[in-house]
Amino acid sequence: MGKTAIYPGSFDPVTKGHLDVLAKASKMFGKVIIAVLKNDSKKGFLPTADRVALIQEAVKEMGLDNVEVDSFDGLTIEYAKKVGSDILIRGLRAVSDFEYEMQLSQTNNALAPSVTTVFLITKPKYNFISSSTVKEIAKYNGDISKFVPESVVKYFKNITNER
Repeated sequence: MGKTAIYPGSFDPVTKGHLDVLAKASKMFGKVIIAVLKNDSKKGFLPTADRVALIQEAVKEMGLDNVEVDSFDGLTIEYAKKVGSDILIRGLRAVSDFEYEMQLSQTNNALAPSVTTVFLITKPKYNFISSSTVKEIAKYNGDISKFVPESVVKYFKNITNER
């Protein structure tokens, strides 16, 4: 249980599906680092600092003491080396996720053979949730509370009120 695992992603925004995978990973590993990707070439919807803060709030609400939240740019495997981890966590919602995730895992393994990817499957009730779907619903002031933690609901309400 002492190993450190990294759960990388854009989390733009974090969803209950992401948090379901995180909860499972936190039971399997001594420490889990949620690594929020800062991708300068891809304009994120939420600023990186806000994504980190929203995840930190959700982690606190969940009482996951062995979880840290960080941000990084560049290759995930380089970040893994930097923090001394050789385990990557990836969530799978449906079969459609598997092909992409398998290719990504094989690429990471070719670049860093010591890195192992652990796939965790979300609960069926989260299979259809994606950050893209959440953003689309929020864009039209729809109710996103079934899909994201309360911190994200409040964040989007504040954005809407500022417009």
